[in-house]
Amino acid sequence: MPNPFSVQTVNEGDHVVIRLEGFVDAHTAPQFEQAVQTVVDQGQHRIIVDCEKMTYISSAGLGVFMGFIEEVRDEGGDIKICGLSPKVKQPFEILGFDSLFDFCADVAGAKERFSQPVKREE
Repeated sequence: MPNPFSVQTVNEGDHVVIRLEGFVDAHTAPQFEQAVQTVVDQGQHRIIVDCEKMTYISSAGLGVFMGFIEEVRDEGGDIKICGLSPKVKQPFEILGFDSLFDFCADVAGAKERFSQPVKREE
């Protein structure tokens, strides 16, 4: 059974929400990467990636997050990740993403996190 992939980008005021659905793997990661690049090119640096409907992520998908985080933070923004199921969250945790990124329950929680001071160890 195929796992369709889709990526949607929605401007929500001061934030951009990128919604991922299905498998994010070597075949679909370039679409995700292009969506993030477009957002960054438009000068948006407060990015929320909604993973509620994402069912799988490979190293290629994880690499997209790593490929943009430094650039986004250098511009005073951040990437918040929300809606991860326990199964999909596991690769993020194994690779230590939970110490680099804010994981939030949902988009509303991610927006709230943007309004709080950054507490990140350097």
